[in-house]
Amino acid sequence: MKNYIATILMSLSLLFVSSLASAAAVEIELVIKDHLFFPAEVEVPAGQKVKLRIINQDPTPEEFESYELNREKVIAGNRQTVIFIGPLSPGEYPFFGEFYPKTAQGKVIAK
Repeated sequence: MKNYIATILMSLSLLFVSSLASAAAVEIELVIKDHLFFPAEVEVPAGQKVKLRIINQDPTPEEFESYELNREKVIAGNRQTVIFIGPLSPGEYPFFGEFYPKTAQGKVIAK
């Protein structure tokens, strides 16, 4: 009986740990440098929450803006921030820098 209970408890704990691992958000790093986003295209898994860590290496602020992702956030110069997006349906979601929209452009591609 002890072995049976120990086996059940071990199975439950493994199930719990694996479900926590799969529930963790994917983290993607996006860098702003010279008023450009690097990388300009970010591929993320569709149907999963994603953590975007945006690092502004420019001395000036920039605003991450996306109408399709329903997100906007000002990132001060030489600072970073985190934005959560998703879960997203498969497709492309453009974003841009509000302060330098001609150069700071990119897109999230959910597959």
